[in-house]
Amino acid sequence: MAATLTDAQLEELKTFDSATIANAIEPFKVRDQTLGYVGSNVRTLFPNKTEPMVGYAVTAKGDSTTYARRRDPALQFGLWEAMDESPRPSVVVVQDAGNNPSKSGPCGDVMGTLIRALGGIGLVTDGGVRDLPEVEDLGLHYFARGPVVAHGTAVIYDAGEPVVIDGVPIQTGDLLHGDVNGLVVIPAEIAGEVADAAREVIADETRRKEFAASPEFTLEGYRKLLGL
Repeated sequence: MAATLTDAQLEELKTFDSATIANAIEPFKVRDQTLGYVGSNVRTLFPNKTEPMVGYAVTAKGDSTTYARRRDPALQFGLWEAMDESPRPSVVVVQDAGNNPSKSGPCGDVMGTLIRALGGIGLVTDGGVRDLPEVEDLGLHYFARGPVVAHGTAVIYDAGEPVVIDGVPIQTGDLLHGDVNGLVVIPAEIAGEVADAAREVIADETRRKEFAASPEFTLEGYRKLLGL
């Protein structure tokens, strides 16, 4: 089940950092607290972005490290067609299916320009990417293992099929939220309620931080504040 929020709801989610969103999901108990977010193998390559990436996944697989494989640009049109049909804003999510993810490079500035033209706001991959300055100038987000200089024998295929990024299953239509803290999948069944929960997280954390920074702070007082 994909969640399609209003433009106003999406804009509201962008006012929270991804760590707060991750915390806000927990009280709903729709998944284990160890699931639904990528680890440090996949991170933003543009840490100075002022807003988080909030958009709907369009999934595919990629391989740019199979030796002597013939590149076939026609295969990539499956991705473009899937993007064209996706709710916007969209985020391209490419699982590396080659034999050396540290040398994979499914995306550069040409692909980035097409992503932008089709309503995309970013790309997520467990492989590498290139053309970082040009892609950042396009206003896109990059979440990846790191930069790589060459595209190798890059092909993109299986558009729309489920993928796994750093152990996290992602399907086309999943709502993603990512920033310098990392990337989290917002469960569809609670997507419309997460912003309110995020405000509650902020209020609770503010209360605790203010008490910890005050002259009245004691461990016993903090214990009482937490209701322990």
